Amino acid sequence: MMRLNKVYHRLTLLSLTPSSPPPPPPPPLTSSLSRFSSARTPGHLRIHHFKRFKSISTMTSRLPNLVPLNSTAAENVGGRSHGSVSSASTEDEEALAGKYQLPPPEIKDIVDAPPLPALSFSPQRDKILFLKRRSLPPLAELARPEEKLAGMRIDGKFNTRSRMSFYTGIGIHQLMPDGVLGPEREIHGYPDGAKINFVSWSLDGRHLAFSIRGDDEDNSSSKLRVWVANVETGKAQPLFQSPNVYLNAIFDNYVWVDNTSLLVCAIPSSRGDLPKKPLVPSGPKIQTNEQKDVIQVRTFQDLLKDEYDEDLFDYYATSQLVLASLDGTTKEIGHPAVYTSLDPSPDHKYLLVSSIHRPYSFIVPCGRFPKKVEVWTTDGKFVREVCDLPLAEDIPIAFSSVRKGMRSINWRADKPSTLYWAETQDGGDAKVEVSPRDIIYMQPAEPLEGEQPEILHKLDLRYGGISWCDDSLALVYESWYKTRRTRTWVISPGSKDVSPRILFDRQNDEGTYVLLNGSGATPEGNVPFLDLFDINAGSKERIWESDKERYYETVVALMSDYEEGDLLLNQLKLLISKESKTENTQYSIHKWPEKKVCQITNFPHPYPQLASLQKEMIKYQRKDGVQLTATLYLPPGYDPSKDGPLPCLVWSYPGEFKSKDAAGQVRGSPNEFAGIGPTSALLWLARRFAILSGPTIPIIGEGDEEANDRYVEQLVASAEAAVEEVIRRGVAHPSKIAVGGHSYGAFMTANLLAHAPHLFCCGIARSGAYNRTLTPFGFQNEDRTLWEAMTTYVEMSPFMSANKIKKPILLIHGEEDNNSGTLTMQSDRFFNALKGHGALSRLVILPFESHGYAARESIMHVLWETDRWLQKHCVSNSSGESAELEACKDEVGKGITDSDNQAVVGSGGGGPEVADFEHEGFYSLPRSLL
Repeated sequence: MMRLNKVYHRLTLLSLTPSSPPPPPPPPLTSSLSRFSSARTPGHLRIHHFKRFKSISTMTSRLPNLVPLNSTAAENVGGRSHGSVSSASTEDEEALAGKYQLPPPEIKDIVDAPPLPALSFSPQRDKILFLKRRSLPPLAELARPEEKLAGMRIDGKFNTRSRMSFYTGIGIHQLMPDGVLGPEREIHGYPDGAKINFVSWSLDGRHLAFSIRGDDEDNSSSKLRVWVANVETGKAQPLFQSPNVYLNAIFDNYVWVDNTSLLVCAIPSSRGDLPKKPLVPSGPKIQTNEQKDVIQVRTFQDLLKDEYDEDLFDYYATSQLVLASLDGTTKEIGHPAVYTSLDPSPDHKYLLVSSIHRPYSFIVPCGRFPKKVEVWTTDGKFVREVCDLPLAEDIPIAFSSVRKGMRSINWRADKPSTLYWAETQDGGDAKVEVSPRDIIYMQPAEPLEGEQPEILHKLDLRYGGISWCDDSLALVYESWYKTRRTRTWVISPGSKDVSPRILFDRQNDEGTYVLLNGSGATPEGNVPFLDLFDINAGSKERIWESDKERYYETVVALMSDYEEGDLLLNQLKLLISKESKTENTQYSIHKWPEKKVCQITNFPHPYPQLASLQKEMIKYQRKDGVQLTATLYLPPGYDPSKDGPLPCLVWSYPGEFKSKDAAGQVRGSPNEFAGIGPTSALLWLARRFAILSGPTIPIIGEGDEEANDRYVEQLVASAEAAVEEVIRRGVAHPSKIAVGGHSYGAFMTANLLAHAPHLFCCGIARSGAYNRTLTPFGFQNEDRTLWEAMTTYVEMSPFMSANKIKKPILLIHGEEDNNSGTLTMQSDRFFNALKGHGALSRLVILPFESHGYAARESIMHVLWETDRWLQKHCVSNSSGESAELEACKDEVGKGITDSDNQAVVGSGGGGPEVADFEHEGFYSLPRSLL
C-alpha cells in the first residue's frame, strides 16, 4: 500500500476576491503539500471638475482552512435609484454640489446582492463553519476617529486596528460520512447584534474561540471580549468571568496553547487614562544624520511624528498576557509589553514570544522597530532570549534586501520544540555579492550550556521558507527577485552525510512521496492538477486533474491529514472547488480510491442577470512579437454580426518581467467564473459594454536591462495591440474605447492618455500616483532611486506630461489613502497640473476612504461617477471628436470667453471646484448634461 510522507508547510489564506497588486511569486512548487501546520461625521464629497467645450455653461483569519467567497452586497442606506445620468440635470446638480449618488439600477442591484458566507473546516475535517457576513459598511463606520501611529491605523474605542470587517453569525454543519452536510447549528448565547472577529478552532475541534464587540457609546462596553463556544451544543459564553478583561487586538490577540487553554493579549488593568497631548511642546522636532549614515526609505505613511505619538502608540499597543482556561481559571504571565506575536511549540511546552520596544522611529513603521524574541514555558516562565534586534531604519531599498540578524524565527513543525531561522551574510543588502547569502540555523528551545546553533543549510539566493517532513526530508525554498529565479532544495535535516540537492535531480533510493498541488499552466490557460511525486526518483504520477473543457477546478484543502502517521493514498480525501464561465463556485469532497464526488454547497448565483455573459480568453501579439492575452467579456445575448460594435472599457494593471517568454505565459483559466466585486469593471456588462479585462501590459527588462527604461514604449505598444484586437473582432467601436485602472493601473491610465491619445476616448484613474519624483526611493518594482534613474522617473511620470493629456480623465482618490506612494496629494497635484493646461478632467475625493474603497455610499458614488463619465465621454463620443480636440489643443490657455461662458472657479460648503473654458472648434453640450 502506497504511503505518503507528511510535509508541514505554513500557508497564507487563499483569497478568491479581487485584489490589489499581486504578491511576489510563491515558492517554486506553488504547492499545497501533504500536511499543513498550522467622532467625526461623514462630510461632503470633494469634487473638482474641469472641462473644455464650446458653448458650455458652468454647473457645479486566523482560520487555517478559511475559504472566502465573493461578497458583492451592500446595506441599503436609502436614496433613490438613478437611470442614465445623461438625462437628469437634478442628479448632476446634486453630484456637482458634492452629494452622494447611486448608480443605475442594473449596476446597483448587482452590488446589493446578498453576500455569501465564508467557510472554515475543523482540524479533524468533520465539521464546517459557515461564517455569516454583512453587506458593505455605511460611511459612518469609516468616519469613526482613528489614530495614525507607526504605520498603523488604530480605533481607540475598540483598541483594534481601525476599519475591521466582522461576521454577524456562526453556523456549524457536520460533514456526514457520505459527504453531505448535516443541518446547521447556530452558535448562540452572545448578545444580539454583536460583531464577531478572530474565530479560531481549538486543537481538538471541540471548541471555538472568537471575540465580540458592540456599538455602545460607553467605551468600556464596546471593547472586545473573548468568548468560547462548545461546538456540540453551540452554546457560547465569555472566556473570562470578570467583565473587565478586554482583548488588545492591535497585534496578535490570542492563541490556543492546548485544547483547554488560551493565551490572551489583554489590555492591562493598570493602563490608566489616555495620554494628553501637551499644549506647548517641550522643544522642536529634530532629526539628525550627523553620522552620515546612508538611509533610504520608501514613502511610508501614518508614521510616528513626536514624543506624544510614541506615548500614544505604547498606550494602545501594550498588552498583558493572560493564560485562561476553559474552567475559568486565569493567570497573568510576564510583564506588560508591546507583544506582536505568540507561537506555541508543537509539543505545547514552550512559547515563542516576540515584542517590540523603544527607541522608536519617525521614518519607518513599527515592523522595523527594535524587536526582541524570547522563549518561555507555557506557564509563563522565562527560558532564554533568542535575539534582540536593533532599530532597522537602514534596510536597503533594493528588492531582496532584508533586516540584519536573525529573521523568520519559527518552530520546526515536525519536532517537539526545535527552533530554526535564517541569518543574512550580506548585511541584508541585495547589492552585495557574497556566497553564501543566507544561512539557515536550528537549535533546541533549551540548548545545553555551550551548545551552539547547528547549520542546517546554506543558500546563494534569499531564503524563502521550509516545508518540513521529518529528519529524512525537508524542502527549502530560495529566490532572487532581480532575476526572478527560484529554487527548491531537498535536504535531510537529521543526516549530515546526505548532501542537499536541487529537487529535480535524479537519484535512486526507496520511494518517498509528496503531493504537489500545481496551477497547471498551459498555452490554453491553467489546468490545476495534483501529482504524486517521488522525491528521490524525480518521477511523478498525476492522480487528479481539473476538467479542462468546461470547468475550472482547484484543490482547496486536504481533508484526510488530521490523524498522526503516514497518509494512505487509498484513503485520500480532498476538498475541490468547481466553477465555469457561467456557474459560480461550489465545493465538493473527492474520496479515493473510487474518486467518489459529493457536492457539499449549493450557493445561488450572485448576479443571475449576468448569468449568460460571454467570456473568452483571447491571444494576440505586440508589434515586437511578445505574446499577449486578455479576457474579453461581452453582455448576455450580444451578437456582433447583428448588434455591431459596442462601447468598450479596457481595465488593466502593468507587470514587470525579465523575459519575453515569461511575459507571454497565459495566466488564469478561460473557464473561471466571472467574479464581480463592488467596484469591478465587469459591472458595465449590465450597461451593454464590452469589457477587456486584464490585458497583459508587460514591461520587460531582459538581462541587465531595466524594464522601466522602456516603460512608455512598451506600455503604448501593449495598449495598441489590445485595441487593435477588439476592433478587429468587431466588438468594440474604434472611437468608443475607454481605459481605466486602480493604483498602478491608474498610473498606467494617465500615461496612456498622455502618450497614446489616439487609442482611447477617455480614462478612469482610481487611487493612483502620477509624479514619481514624490517617491524618490523606489516605487512598485523599481528599486533604483530618483538620482540613479532620473530620466526614467521623469519620463514615467504622467504629471510631467500633463500638457499632453487632451482626452477626458476622471480621477478618484480616497482622502485617507495609506498605501505607500499613493498619497491623496498625488491626485490633487495631478488635477491641478491638468487644470493648468485646460484638460477636461474631474477629481473626486472620497471622505474617510483609504486606498481601496469600503463604504456603501462611497462605492455607489464611485460607480455613479464612472458610469456618468462613460456615458458622456465614451457612449456619446463621436468619431470626429479626437481630431477636433487635437486640432484645438494649441488654443488651450488663451482664455477665450464670452458673456455666457465665463471661466469660473468656485468652491464652498464642501462642494466641487469647477472650471470651464470655451475654445473655437469644441462642440456644445446642453446645460443639463454638465
